[in-house]
Amino acid sequence: MRTVQNTNELIDCGLGKITSDLVLKNIKLVNVYSKEIYESKIHIKNRRIVSTDPDANFTAKEEIDCKGLYALPGFIDGHMHYSSSMINPEAMAQVIVPKGTTTVCADFMEIANVIGSDAIDIMLEGANKLPYRIAIEVPTRVPTAPALETTGKVINVEETKKLLKCPETVSLGEVAPSKILQRTDDNIEKICSAINMGKVVNGHAVGCDIRDLSVYASAGVSDDHEAVEWEEALNRLRLGMHVMIREGSGARNLQMFVKNALEFGYGFENTSFCTDDKHINDIENEGHINHNVNLAIRLGLDPITAISMATINAAKYLRVEHDYGSISPGRFADIILCDSIEKIEPQIVYFEGKRVFEKDKMEVKRIDRKYPEWIQDTVHFKRPISPDLFKVKALNKSFVKVNIAKLVKDQIINKHITASLLVKDGLVMRDFYKDIMKFAICERHGKNGNVGVYFVQGFTLKKGALAYSMTHNHQNICVIGANDKDMFLAVNKVKDMKGGLVTVIDGEVIASMPLVIGGLISDEMDAKVIRDQLIEMNKSAKETGCTLAAPFMTLSFIGHPAIPELAPTDIGLVGVDKQEFIPLVEV
Repeated sequence: MRTVQNTNELIDCGLGKITSDLVLKNIKLVNVYSKEIYESKIHIKNRRIVSTDPDANFTAKEEIDCKGLYALPGFIDGHMHYSSSMINPEAMAQVIVPKGTTTVCADFMEIANVIGSDAIDIMLEGANKLPYRIAIEVPTRVPTAPALETTGKVINVEETKKLLKCPETVSLGEVAPSKILQRTDDNIEKICSAINMGKVVNGHAVGCDIRDLSVYASAGVSDDHEAVEWEEALNRLRLGMHVMIREGSGARNLQMFVKNALEFGYGFENTSFCTDDKHINDIENEGHINHNVNLAIRLGLDPITAISMATINAAKYLRVEHDYGSISPGRFADIILCDSIEKIEPQIVYFEGKRVFEKDKMEVKRIDRKYPEWIQDTVHFKRPISPDLFKVKALNKSFVKVNIAKLVKDQIINKHITASLLVKDGLVMRDFYKDIMKFAICERHGKNGNVGVYFVQGFTLKKGALAYSMTHNHQNICVIGANDKDMFLAVNKVKDMKGGLVTVIDGEVIASMPLVIGGLISDEMDAKVIRDQLIEMNKSAKETGCTLAAPFMTLSFIGHPAIPELAPTDIGLVGVDKQEFIPLVEV
């Protein structure tokens, strides 16, 4: 927030009447407005840049010789979820700041589905102490599909309007197509309120054809990060929608977009980057938004264009370019210093004029925080979960035709297929030869005790069971297993831990990872501990025979009622295109 006093001090500093706080000398400035690189220096006052004039001769309290390093604006993640990364905002700093990310645009829909709009206040309580910025995307999908899933809480229109007024808010969070195509007045009112307050409206238009996409855009949705195929991405560009190019753990779309855009001669002006859902170990191994930039450059995109997509393109779209997204006078001094723009590996990172990272070491003290006890006790069963609840009955038949969700490699979508499954002793069997396993959703908000049991193909599980207390977006417990007993044990272990990940093989819990904040996020303040726990969980998943790159991320998306084509929820099997239930077993 600007004040008259701070602004007057910026003016006086620029006129040479008072000293700047810091000057970074001898830098190669990457100017994302003029698309130039030139030698210059950066004067900083009151957290903001006051001058990038190479000939400015006023004095500074502190001078730093940057020895010819490139100076880039801090990177912006245009759309992400803390719950998908399993890491709290405090620990996240240790992971993304060294990669050059100084702003994340966060949608807290997952934990809001558990505890309501209070979740945002709780998660942002210490945000002003963080060495990076959290911009709010106000959740719209609380719930996503009210009659098709059971959630813990609801965010209504008035709560949405209140959140939209927060100074940290940049957008109305991703709107499911069904909320427009099968409209209700409250969802339309949320969209209109956001637009009338000058906020953009984020999209989630997975699977939309051009007609539905046009209706979606006409209602006010102005961006999307769900383009999986080039035709989908091109349709969005042609309709004037901003395309956030996603590179996460469960969905990777960057190569598709950049290769095709370069081959067919399309521009990148209306594009930016996001991670959406990315695990901590993937961030550490390959990078965060700097990974998107570096990969785009390796694919043939010129460095300044790639850097612009990670900075000014995002800032312009989100209408925050007056505050960040470039190294320009008046903007916050979010700066990356590095020795190459062909492969960006930050050596020094500044956030709002303060050095927060240098040479493999955070320059700010780790923030330790104790979250309230009540937010760490959100996993409750209405009734006990027993192995019998995972049986699928089909009397008087030898085989049945079953509707099945077939997973798509490296994506979060699935395909609706049917398969003939054996019936033995009146129970529908798994088909190990065809990689068809049982998948279940167990309601965990203590409301109705629902357990929905279904079949999924392509998870590559051979034995045991995996369970997770996060299912987008209703946040019930999801479990996949090669036998009912291991599924039962895994689900109950998740409950006993008050949320988390579990792997069970042959009746034994071989690995577990607590996620007690809303049953979704770790309360561990050391990012390395969270990383090591997740690495062990992924190793344990491989012991079941699973070969997926991100098994628990994939598991959490199977029951998402806004992602095609099938969504198994605690209530029933949802055909996503029509947002209606279909039978598991065809008559």
